[in-house]
Amino acid sequence: MTHEALIFDAIRTPRGKGKPGGALHEVKPIQLVAGLMQSLIQRNPLDTAAIDDVVLGCVSAVGDQGGDIAKIASLYAGWDTNVAGVTLNRFCASGADAVNIAAMKVRSGWESLVVAGGFESMSRVPILSDGGPWALDPQTNNKTGFLPQGIGADLIATLAGYDRDRLDAFASESHRRAAAAWAAGKNAGSVQPVMDFNGQLILAQDELVRAQTTPETLAALKPSFAGMGEMAFDVVARAKYPQVERIHHVHHAGNSSGLADGAALLLLGSAAEAKRWNLTPKARVVATALVGTDPTIMLTGPMPAAEKALNVAGLSKHDIDLWEINEAFASVTLRFIDDFELDPATVNVNGGAIAMGHPLGATGAMLIGTLMDELRAQNKRYGLVAMCVGGGMGIATIVENLVKE
Repeated sequence: MTHEALIFDAIRTPRGKGKPGGALHEVKPIQLVAGLMQSLIQRNPLDTAAIDDVVLGCVSAVGDQGGDIAKIASLYAGWDTNVAGVTLNRFCASGADAVNIAAMKVRSGWESLVVAGGFESMSRVPILSDGGPWALDPQTNNKTGFLPQGIGADLIATLAGYDRDRLDAFASESHRRAAAAWAAGKNAGSVQPVMDFNGQLILAQDELVRAQTTPETLAALKPSFAGMGEMAFDVVARAKYPQVERIHHVHHAGNSSGLADGAALLLLGSAAEAKRWNLTPKARVVATALVGTDPTIMLTGPMPAAEKALNVAGLSKHDIDLWEINEAFASVTLRFIDDFELDPATVNVNGGAIAMGHPLGATGAMLIGTLMDELRAQNKRYGLVAMCVGGGMGIATIVENLVKE
């Protein structure tokens, strides 16, 4: 018998700047996660001994983020010692994959109540701190056709004919939407302010959002990946895509996702657990999907992942009311919108990672929570999250809103 994977709650921290000067730099990753764990149980009173597992994503699980934070944070938060925990890495889809795996656990019937999400403190544990060979070993680079993701994003823009003006206009709109969402109080029910040990506020809102951003202000920024391209990476890209005479380096810090700190948690379970603990399901996981694509261009996985998830669900793109496509780079989301022929007004309606930042291990879980909130606010039914993933992968999750206003 297949059980429905229900989502009872989704919460997150604000995103802080992922640099030493960021507001959350003083907070250890384990404290970010444990704080959310305590809030989750305050919002959903239940005996933590009933939780079968905690599944969390983290990309750089070393140093402050090493040693299986999923388990240790539950102890730090005062949860029952019977609670298990696992920390996984599927690059920047780690948080989304954690939720998808939790949904599979519940649907299998082998586990009934699972907490899932992710975390990343990029100010304390910089990207690539784990020293993995895919990005840092030249021999592995050569064998796998590796490109830095920024070069892949510029390659997508070149192939699609996206100029700098279009990318900057998209980035500016991301900031406008994110600022408008905060001004309208859309995040009030899901974002948990981060406090210090004395109960003093550290951060209550996403730190990277700049309401004053315009295409004109972004025009002053220099391309970020032209230098990398000159270091032979453009040659690698053109060897794989010989129809490209020259790669146009149009991405920069303002139309790419920012480094960020943050964490997110979702509570998933079965209908029996909902009844047992008097929990109200907010959404259900309809389908999930993973794909692999060309690892050189790397960032084209969202569309085939979305198509695969739709096929699993028996749905079409016309059934999806709202979309969350991770804004790793502006060209990635724009290509998804164009290839799927979507109304941009239905995609990332409250802004995305270009405005709010991309705490790698947490972002996917944050997107699922954001999508749930907006489906409920608009009284819509289906939403889809899709993300590009390192190594050329793509991931997607379809959720159905169960709360009717």
